[in-house]
Amino acid sequence: MTRQRLIDVGVQRFYRDGFRNVGIDQILNEVGISKTAFYKHFESKEDLMLAALEDNNCRVQEMFRGLMRELGGASAVGQLNALMDVVERIVDTEGFQGCIFVNAAIEFPLAHEPAHLAAARSKQAIEELVCEVAMQAGAADPRILAKELCLIMEGAYVTRHVTGDKQAAEIARRVARLVIADQCAPCAAAAAK
Repeated sequence: MTRQRLIDVGVQRFYRDGFRNVGIDQILNEVGISKTAFYKHFESKEDLMLAALEDNNCRVQEMFRGLMRELGGASAVGQLNALMDVVERIVDTEGFQGCIFVNAAIEFPLAHEPAHLAAARSKQAIEELVCEVAMQAGAADPRILAKELCLIMEGAYVTRHVTGDKQAAEIARRVARLVIADQCAPCAAAAAK
């Protein structure tokens, strides 16, 4: 329970204030434990950061899977189209400050740094999730469609965060529908024959 509380507070603090700006004492004060108690759960602040990123990665994947089904229905194409609805929910969340994984990769820009690697794993996991749904939708090239949709999502996150443009998700949705229709139209046409 204390370990999860440390992770939860860590995620909130790292996301809001930045990974490098948050001292371990700030987290310990909020959780209400000593450094000795902290070291029973984590060897260092970096270990806590990595646990926070991994925990958030699992939550984000679960959220995407659930909301794509909820908003897109049983149809795989519907779930692909719902992807930008999920993005819109994320960017419209109070306190949205971009993607925590992009933020981590920016703060730890070297590709071999553990936080950067954790961020890359998260992005790859979402791409795999989208690719699975694209395969089910009969996309001509599910991998390419997944890469295109993930790039569109990233654009929506960054545009909304940097400019505050509330139309970013709607623009992303229109572009996403074009690439989904392009990739899934041959399959739909063949099924209609």
